[in-house]
Amino acid sequence: MSSKNTTNRKEIVIMADNNTAEIGFEKQIWDAACVLRGNLDASEYKSVVLGLIFLKYISDRFDEKYKALVEEGDGFEEDIDEYTSEGIFFVPAGARWSEIAAKAHTSEIGTVIDDAMRAIEKENKRLKDILPKNFARPELDKRRLGDVVDLFTNIQMIEHGSEKDILGRTYEYCLSMFAEQEGKRGGEFFTPSCVVRTLVEILKPFKGRVYDPCCGSGGMFVQSARFVENHSGNISNISIYGQDSNPTTWKMAQMNLAIRGIEPDLGEFSADTFMDDRHPTLRADYIMANPPFNLSDWGADKLKDDVRWQYGMPPAGNANFAWLQHMIYHLAPAGRIGMVLANGSLSSQTGGEGDIRKNIVDADLVECIIAMPTQLFYTTQIPVSLWFINKQKKQAGKTLFIDARKMGTMVSRKLRELTDEDIQKLADTYTSFVEGSLDDEKGYCAAVETSEIEKQDYILTPGRYVGIEEQEDDGEPFEEKMDRLTSELSEMFEKSHELENEIRNKLGAIGYEI
Repeated sequence: MSSKNTTNRKEIVIMADNNTAEIGFEKQIWDAACVLRGNLDASEYKSVVLGLIFLKYISDRFDEKYKALVEEGDGFEEDIDEYTSEGIFFVPAGARWSEIAAKAHTSEIGTVIDDAMRAIEKENKRLKDILPKNFARPELDKRRLGDVVDLFTNIQMIEHGSEKDILGRTYEYCLSMFAEQEGKRGGEFFTPSCVVRTLVEILKPFKGRVYDPCCGSGGMFVQSARFVENHSGNISNISIYGQDSNPTTWKMAQMNLAIRGIEPDLGEFSADTFMDDRHPTLRADYIMANPPFNLSDWGADKLKDDVRWQYGMPPAGNANFAWLQHMIYHLAPAGRIGMVLANGSLSSQTGGEGDIRKNIVDADLVECIIAMPTQLFYTTQIPVSLWFINKQKKQAGKTLFIDARKMGTMVSRKLRELTDEDIQKLADTYTSFVEGSLDDEKGYCAAVETSEIEKQDYILTPGRYVGIEEQEDDGEPFEEKMDRLTSELSEMFEKSHELENEIRNKLGAIGYEI
């Protein structure tokens, strides 16, 4: 291993010992792992890093229990039931991390890892056909692979005390970084954490069935479980249901949830939600989703008489209202939805979308619409809104509109995030509306009667209803302000002419006339 890689590794050990509560720990792992990436595309390297994180995690959990059983002295350390009864995956001899680490710098390390994955799947039915088994492929540099194994060997990932979420956070952080690097394709498996947290903080899924029909890597479920835990609830009070059409993404979700001790029902295999609904009889208490924006060719021609299109047949060229109606169909009688949709869904009239939206509003299902800020997603600049649907609205005949476009903080040149304060403000605004204590705030929020929405042709753009924020009077008389501003403008014009002439002269001096 190079000195640079060794330095990274030492830094990680220090972080693991002293600073596991900070995001720096996850970033250190990511930075060091990327040094070892070589020429692999992000989409290929993803399975290497995430697969090894998962393998190291279940091996650490197993080792911790194994040592405890050895100390007890009853000879049960190889009894699989001792592990599965506590939700710990059984890692058979030959697949344990210590054995993998010992062979890290041999030419067969790829085969060793693939065999370990197969052995673990064989002993743990829940993991069958889920773990990546492509480490032996020729294009994966075995020297670099050995270095990655070394990297994870030197990080302690056993759950204990406040550090129990360490690997889950690392997995999630790496997912977000892979999403950023993969660009548009990354949006297929990752929804920014602040968007998911906004949905969760508003819906508050304390108990019941939680469903995501396009679950990606499982972020909605992870945040739901975290919400329950943060509010001293019992995670066993929520049941997880989901589905995803991408086989690789579906496997990532299974691993992401397994790391966190969540046992979901994501169907027996990956499948297209519209064409092969894996939960046809499910009626969920909470549905949270970020479906693909403006998906075309979703199978409309084969689903014309489908029972899900209660409010109108969605157009073949855009699945936005197919997703929305699929979710409404799967709601329990008192169920609620929080979902991300492209802003076009708020006002589109093409393909019958206007009629579908009208029918959903007239059925008094739309409880809240939030216009979100731009640049929240790694993968698209399409502006989005959050839709909240409720089958039993407390404020019957009213819809809450929130304009949150000015919220958020730029965390990089391209990416914006909602702060904890932003998310809390949105959740509090929603709660005040539901409780009937909300005061409209110009430029931010308004509770609107359905009759007013009808006057606006059922267009749901929040800006139409919340108005423009009132500007504070600065005390400067209008005439004086106009004189000042026109004077400043005149000076700017004069300066621009000077710059224009200077540019002309410089170009002329080198033989270019304008």
